[in-house]
Amino acid sequence: MSDDADAGRARGSLASARILDLTRLAPGPYCSMILADMGADVIVVGGGAGSLAIPAFSRGKRQITLDLKSDAGRNAFLRLAEKADVVLEGYRPGVMKRLGLDYETLKKVNSRLIYCALTGYGQEGPLSQEAGHDLNYAALSGAIGAFGPANDVPSFPLNLLADFAGGSLFAAIGILGALNERQRTGEGQFIDAAMVDGCLSLMAMHFADWGKPVLAGRGDGLVAGTAPYYRCYRCSDGKFIAVGALERRFFENLWQGLGLGIDPPADHFDRTEWPAMERLFEEVFTRRPRDEWVAHFAGKDACLSPALDPEEALAHPHNRSRHPALGRENAVQAPIMAGMVDGIRQISPDDATAEVLAEAGLGEEEIAAARPAYSGAIAGLAWPPM
Repeated sequence: MSDDADAGRARGSLASARILDLTRLAPGPYCSMILADMGADVIVVGGGAGSLAIPAFSRGKRQITLDLKSDAGRNAFLRLAEKADVVLEGYRPGVMKRLGLDYETLKKVNSRLIYCALTGYGQEGPLSQEAGHDLNYAALSGAIGAFGPANDVPSFPLNLLADFAGGSLFAAIGILGALNERQRTGEGQFIDAAMVDGCLSLMAMHFADWGKPVLAGRGDGLVAGTAPYYRCYRCSDGKFIAVGALERRFFENLWQGLGLGIDPPADHFDRTEWPAMERLFEEVFTRRPRDEWVAHFAGKDACLSPALDPEEALAHPHNRSRHPALGRENAVQAPIMAGMVDGIRQISPDDATAEVLAEAGLGEEEIAAARPAYSGAIAGLAWPPM
């Protein structure tokens, strides 16, 4: 990056990196937001109105519009790729090659380029061309088949598992690893980041446990909701409390904190004890409102927390103390990095096409030819899509 382009930008571990982001739906924009939070200069390459599907993920990025189906638009992208460090795209395999902007083409103009293709099923395999979303990828990985309730329809944790954990985070890890490797070799590389692969990796411990007492079946296991000391309970006000007292000392603290007048089971991992223990806990927790239980257990090391809804989580004192600006449209910076001396950058809806392409050396006529017919500020697309 030039000094002018870098002026006023937050400094961080990726402050010298430039990323061209061609993605749209959640996994790619979230991945590039993480990298932008680390100081990277992220340029979102869109095709016109609606290119920002989730505005909250556009923090710290510059937005440009290019017509990648035109010669001028492709040439402009190639000029940007010459000085870029990373290209991040989320198209089905083959789309970028048809555009003439695949990795094999781009590495000829920039051998140091790191190219990350973030897809659901990956670049190869029988399903590589199939459409899908988070639920499909999590289902194929075996995760959905393990989520409770037992003997009922599988449930799933929003789109957190495949989109963000198996997709965004694994892609970010791959990019960071490739940037580090490039310092040694001087060469870029291609990253095939598949959300199914990420979910399969996340399931590693649970594959080994499947069919054993610790995870006997869907919704039936130590951390699957069967153990009475690792699940949620309804309180007197209809709100829920989350109990995670797995270790013996935490379990004993829970037992004592509940004021039970009998000795706790000698072996709380004994499944024969669980049905009676569950009924006892269910009855006791209905005696008080949720927040009274939270206050009662404060400092007792019983691994007990309120099961907050999103609005409550945004207002919780702990979350607010670490992230004072936390809000519906303001994702937190995680992890918090002391190297960001100027703090994270904010969302800008401005169209930076002319600025970015001028930095790459394009003239006014070239810039005008590279843009699609649409012009004006880049608009966000309302979520959810209608």
